[in-house]
Amino acid sequence: MVAVVTQPDRPRGRGQRLSASPVAEAAERAGVPAWRTERAGDPAFVAGLRALDAELGVVVAFGQFLPKAVRELPHAGFLLNAHASLLPRHRGAAPIAHAILAGDAETGISVMRVDREMDAGPVALVKRTAIGPDESTGELEERLAWLAADAIEEAVARHAAGGLAWTEQDASRATLAPKITVEDAKLDWREPAPALGRRVRAMAPRPGAWTTWEGERLRILRARVLPEAASEAPGTARAGAPDAPLRIATGAGWLAPLRLQRAGGRPLDAADFQRGRAIPDGARLGEG
Repeated sequence: MVAVVTQPDRPRGRGQRLSASPVAEAAERAGVPAWRTERAGDPAFVAGLRALDAELGVVVAFGQFLPKAVRELPHAGFLLNAHASLLPRHRGAAPIAHAILAGDAETGISVMRVDREMDAGPVALVKRTAIGPDESTGELEERLAWLAADAIEEAVARHAAGGLAWTEQDASRATLAPKITVEDAKLDWREPAPALGRRVRAMAPRPGAWTTWEGERLRILRARVLPEAASEAPGTARAGAPDAPLRIATGAGWLAPLRLQRAGGRPLDAADFQRGRAIPDGARLGEG
């Protein structure tokens, strides 16, 4: 028997109506039972899983710790997980954003065995892909979702054909990719422009890289790195340049915001933003 396990229904949207997760909705459209649980280790839930008599289990972005009773429950003796990095690099909740922040040239999907230690299980299959020079976390996440589906399909086929070959991770090469916080998205204009450009890409679309202007947060959702040297103090705005409606001096070079959003406002392209309550030439961002 086949079934899908997902998070319980949650209040969503403006009216905070109780709604199923997108995973549950997709499963139900496909005629697959969708089970919800607040705690994967609940004895009654584990008993229900055992009754499925499953050969194999697949875990993707489930968001809960899975006890040994669940990890080893299928006849195969393990669960497969598609992790969005080239393990052991970027173990953790936010591997895509951290790959962009680190300036990695490539990333991918690692199909691994779920173990007690987070993202530390042996790897059976790796799919690689280059990270585009302007690619955001949201854009890369979408590409990797398709790559993960292909990787899991291949891994399941290999298992059915006679088994998977496992390679232990080299723990000495492991790096961590913890959950992104709003503070991680704050722009420090003393950093060089390429690093700030990566932070903008890594934080898009959520939570959105931000700075402050006139005492409020200003989100920068897309930006371009300009190679010209900047003699102004970091955070100084220059408006009305021929190649950019707005540019901000950094510790080395300029960052040209391409899409911005004021607190409580809607996202706007830089030219439209500047036609409204414009950031004037010489303003200092990031103060206060």
